[in-house]
Amino acid sequence: MHLPQGMAYALLASVPPVFGLYTSFYPVLVYFIFGTSRHVSIGTFAVISIMIGSVSERLAPDDHFLTNGTNGSVVMDTEARDVQRVKVAAATTLLCGIFQVLLGLVRFGFVVTYLSEPLVRGYTTGAATHVIISQLKYMFGVSPRRFSGPLQLLYTLVELGRLLPQTHIPTLLISLVALTALIIVKEINSCYSHRLLLPVPIELIVIIAGTLVSHYADLRTVNGVDVVGEIPSGLVPPRVPEVGFFSSVVGDAFAVAVVGYAINISLGKTFALKHGYKVDSNQELVALGLSNTIGGFFQCYSVTSSMSRSLVQESTGGKTQAALSSIVFVNLKGMFMQCRDIPALWKSNRVDLLVWLVTFFCTVLLNLDLGLAASIIFTLLTVICRTQRPRYSLLGRVSDTELYLETESYKEAKTIPGITIFRSSAMIYYANAELYQEALLKKSGINVPKLLKLKKRKEEEEKAKKKQVKEQDKQTGVLRELANRMMVSMKNVSESVHSHGTDQECIINDSGIATVTHGNMNCSFQPEQDSEEENQDKTDTHSSSCDGVQEHTHSIILDLSPVSFMDTVTLKTLKNIFQDFAKVDVFVYIAGCQVCVVQQLERGGFFSESIAKSHLFPSIHDAVLHCLSRSERDQSRSEFTLEMPCVTRL
Repeated sequence: MHLPQGMAYALLASVPPVFGLYTSFYPVLVYFIFGTSRHVSIGTFAVISIMIGSVSERLAPDDHFLTNGTNGSVVMDTEARDVQRVKVAAATTLLCGIFQVLLGLVRFGFVVTYLSEPLVRGYTTGAATHVIISQLKYMFGVSPRRFSGPLQLLYTLVELGRLLPQTHIPTLLISLVALTALIIVKEINSCYSHRLLLPVPIELIVIIAGTLVSHYADLRTVNGVDVVGEIPSGLVPPRVPEVGFFSSVVGDAFAVAVVGYAINISLGKTFALKHGYKVDSNQELVALGLSNTIGGFFQCYSVTSSMSRSLVQESTGGKTQAALSSIVFVNLKGMFMQCRDIPALWKSNRVDLLVWLVTFFCTVLLNLDLGLAASIIFTLLTVICRTQRPRYSLLGRVSDTELYLETESYKEAKTIPGITIFRSSAMIYYANAELYQEALLKKSGINVPKLLKLKKRKEEEEKAKKKQVKEQDKQTGVLRELANRMMVSMKNVSESVHSHGTDQECIINDSGIATVTHGNMNCSFQPEQDSEEENQDKTDTHSSSCDGVQEHTHSIILDLSPVSFMDTVTLKTLKNIFQDFAKVDVFVYIAGCQVCVVQQLERGGFFSESIAKSHLFPSIHDAVLHCLSRSERDQSRSEFTLEMPCVTRL
């Protein structure tokens, strides 16, 4: 399988087929020494080949090698073109290997985690589309113009459609025959794999048959069928690639390094999991990098593991371009079968479906390098968007347990009166810290700004009433003094009248009421009483109405178990939450913090006189017990407190 695929995929890399044979030999020996996977087959791969081909064609296009022939004709110096493209491919491969080795040495193997499975599958499917389009010219025997940059695939399709009337019939017939044979035998291999000792090597058979027919029928001379030509024998000595191309291919080399490693490690981990051994991701990165680095000196192009060859290797412990392009077509069947991911992702996860589709269309429309960059950026944006829109929920206790679950999802989870337990399903960091605070205010039902406004208004009204009472007391004192003076005067008058023998009498009782009797007439004087008690009753009534807005919540517990780190923005947000709720007499507690988060809180100066460490609890249940022990009023009204001792474990 290495031989026919190496020759076929060399066409994708835009280098002569013999360099595909070199690529199937030297890197394999290096990976044999340094690799950790026992089943992957390192060598040529369609996606990597087409990425190398795009670089080779961009830096060594056909237009640069056109010369004037006899009779005023224009001919192409294919030999000089191929030499230049081999130099470009070797330089790209060497730089790609250097990137991979350096990343492996600095333990940067986790970079592949940013390439999600939907992204990789969508990217490989889009790359397979590029491969198919690039091979159509060989199947139809036409020579379309070459395009580069975004939308080059669409331009190529339009050009192929324009050249369809010029289709070379013998070439098309050979391609269809080879395709039919490859498809039928591969389906037989797939259906009867459990009965066959070895899969039928149909690719090798097609190449041998095509070579024999081409030679004895003289297809090139008689029918004009394009052939590969002579393949040199032997191996080439190593030579240093031209480093002058590094500045032109640095971006492409890094993209090839990342994609090649992603494909290799995904296959390696799949087989390792199946057979019970471990694959070292960083060592795999170094092994793949050394394979490419050393391969670059032997004029190889970048390699990675092949899915089809690896499956054959795991299960088992011709030179015409038309035949080679047919091999490429059939071997890409597995990649196009990945389109079955679309209905599956529609049912399971539509965000991953969106990643798959965006990656596919970006790869098809923007070319392989730009498509990969756009796909990674879009995937990271979906992660950011999902962390900015997490699920905020209130938790309740399951009776007779220490479990606290979402009240909206679990009927057995009951809220504890007076206590609000709040949780976010995602990390809390600078991008969603403000949203976290807003969701807490909304879920708890405590309108802190409104309560602060009412509290301020209440204080102002109390000050005004005290001032009014003070003024009333002052007026009452003046009236009482006047009444006393009047009563003294009336008493003097009464004594004077009595001394003159009249029947007028003045009586002053203990309540301060003066009664004057003169004959049959009575006159009473009563000073104004103090209204302080009445005003106090009104104040008490207002206070109770203001407190009712708070809905009797006295404690809030923040479940921070999903949090793995604490940045400065989140720390300030938590401080604001503690301070705001403290102003309306609501205690806030933190539960479920990991040790690293507590250490970051300490280093950030979170704990102070106003926020003591006593507000920190290892579990929600401990925090709930502490809250209940603080509020005897809530204990008397809560059915949960009858079951739970108000003693924390710590």
